[in-house]
Amino acid sequence: AAEFHGHPSRRMAVVGITGTNGKTTTAYLLHAMFEAAGIRCGLLGTVKYRIGDREIEATRTTPEAPELQGLMQEMVSAGCGACVMEVSSHALALRRADGIRFAAAIFTNLTRDHLDFHCGMEEYFAAKRRLFDLLPDEAPAVINADDPRGPALAESVRRPLTYGINKAADVMPGPLTFRLSGLDFDVRMPQGVVRVRSKLVGRPNVYNILAAAGTAAASGVPLEAIERGLEGLPGVPGRFELASRPSDDVTVVVDYGHTDDALRNLLGAARPMACRRLITVY
Repeated sequence: AAEFHGHPSRRMAVVGITGTNGKTTTAYLLHAMFEAAGIRCGLLGTVKYRIGDREIEATRTTPEAPELQGLMQEMVSAGCGACVMEVSSHALALRRADGIRFAAAIFTNLTRDHLDFHCGMEEYFAAKRRLFDLLPDEAPAVINADDPRGPALAESVRRPLTYGINKAADVMPGPLTFRLSGLDFDVRMPQGVVRVRSKLVGRPNVYNILAAAGTAAASGVPLEAIERGLEGLPGVPGRFELASRPSDDVTVVVDYGHTDDALRNLLGAARPMACRRLITVY
């Protein structure tokens, strides 16, 4: 499929994101950062596929190889200099992404999911780490140091770039405060300090922002563009999405979280912001 379409991944910077939770939000963040830097960016993920100004309803998180390479070729034809894509464990196990030349890869975390397909957590993690086997020597591997699997993965790659909140890492946040209005903190990384003003809320989104900012900076995106991209992103569909107005008596949040870890993170983010009862409709 890659040969048929002329190896489009060799003509733009492709960033692959894998992990149980956080892939979609991290992809949207990176997309916004590339666009803010004046780099037209394609997007492939759970919610939608985006090629220039055109949006296509997503059929699966990572398409089959012929469709995937075809979409990337359309991105190149549309003038995209970058592509951000979610890479699912199914896609890695079934080798859909093998023909892609990745410019960077991100590991967000690993929690229980898809065990109807993978025979246990070790096989699930082995599928995820295949993304890093596909990386060229010079490509950064951006890894969550706070995840139990992160340190071992960082030791196995050629160019690790770690991020985290609790453990020492290359990319870390300044003091954190959490509000329904959004996040406001500093990101400290080798290239300098980025001031975060984001409409995203909750601790999990701090991790997503750290991953995206670290990857963008390592990919040569100016720090000012990273800040503009963060500030300009209004939110991500189905990810702690506010469905109510500030004037309403009840605050309603819609979230796609469907694993135990995602639901725990969702409730952990919402509880400090709830002045009264927190009601969950699952």
